[in-house]
Order: sequence, then C-alpha cells, then structure tokens
Amino acid sequence: MLEVTGLHAGYGAIPVLHGVSLAIAQGESVGILGHNGMGKTTLLRTLIGALRTTAGTVRFGGADITRDAPHARARLGMAYVPQGREIFPTLSAMDNLRMGLVKTGERSMATIEALLEDFPRLKPLLERPGGSLSGGEQQLLALARALAGKPTLLLLDEPTEGIQPSIIEEIAETLAALRDRMKLTIVLVEQNLEFIAAVSQRVLVIKRGQIGDEIPREHLGDFEIMSQYTGVHG
Repeated sequence: MLEVTGLHAGYGAIPVLHGVSLAIAQGESVGILGHNGMGKTTLLRTLIGALRTTAGTVRFGGADITRDAPHARARLGMAYVPQGREIFPTLSAMDNLRMGLVKTGERSMATIEALLEDFPRLKPLLERPGGSLSGGEQQLLALARALAGKPTLLLLDEPTEGIQPSIIEEIAETLAALRDRMKLTIVLVEQNLEFIAAVSQRVLVIKRGQIGDEIPREHLGDFEIMSQYTGVHG
C-alpha cells in the first residue's frame, strides 16, 4: 500500500531525512521507534505532504504521490493524527467529529454513531468543548475524527504523550481491533515500548534520518532487547 524510496526531506536548508526507504502492506501496522531528533515526526509530515520531498518517491496504492498536496493525499485515503492532537478547542466534541466527515461529504450520522461504539468514552462528552477534555480524551477524539474520513492509512505521531495509562491501554486495544476488522494500515511513531509492541506487527528503528534495524517480531514483547536496538527505555 505504501512504498517509500530514497526519501529526503528537511526544514529549509537543514536536512533531516537521508534516503529513507520502506514498504508497508495493506492492513499492516508498523511502528517507527527512535530517540527525539532522529526524524520520526519529519517522516510522517513528509508522508502526509506537510513537508516537501527534496529527493526520492512516495507511492500510495500504486500511485506516485510525491508531489501531491496534503488534501489530495487525504482524498486518496491517508489520515494524520499529529503530536499534540490539534483538535478544535472551541468546537464541541461532536462538531470535531463532524469535521472529520468533510472529506467524504457524508451528511448522515451513521459513521459517527459507528465510531462511538469503538470509542464509547466519548459518548458522554459530545457536547463539551474539545479544549475542556483531558489529554487522553482529546487523543481519543483526534483518533475518532481522523477515522471519520474512512482512511485506509492512518499516520500516528506519539499518541501516548501525556496520557494516563488506562487510556493508553484503551487506545492500543482499539487500534489493534480496527486494524484487524477494517484492514486499516497504521504507521505509528512512538517511544512507549509497551504501546508500540501492542499495536505494531513489526517495528523499524530510525537513527539520524535513516531507517536502520527492524526489530524481529519475536522480540517485540521483550522491552530490554527492544531498548538495546534503539537506546529508548520505557
């Protein structure tokens, strides 16, 4: 579904990604693990088109989208939940969810009603302003809003940051269930070893803007071995 070849990108004259290559199949969940400053967020922002590719190619569903704008990639089925969530704080939780329907043009509530079955914690919060929700509740809202557009590829940037453990476990279970039921493809950037192991079917390590090791599947639950690959602890 997603094929990246020799990807270079950065910020102005500062290069960050140095020839990233990876391939991800439909319905696969892949984690990207690494220290801060290694290029994890830059990679996701380049995949969604928020940062310009300076060299290399990005193919999605067989089509070359390297030069496509973010809204064009969204129409093709890509969705991005950035670090910090970026919900609309003055809109109600329900209106935030409705914003997720803009891409499809859907006017009925069927999609939102179905999503609320997957995110039941949001049901009593629908009339509250998004900015009044806790960090964990905002993350659930951001995920549900992204899924309202019916993406086939979901890009997640550190969804556990600043969230209480009970909601982290809930998010992991929900993402794994959606991946299996909807054949949803997930690219997850994360430093929480337990979470990335719970959600991902394989984990790639990024160092200094390049994809290095792939952590073998049999080691994904062994946090000591995982930390040896990356130097990330937790």
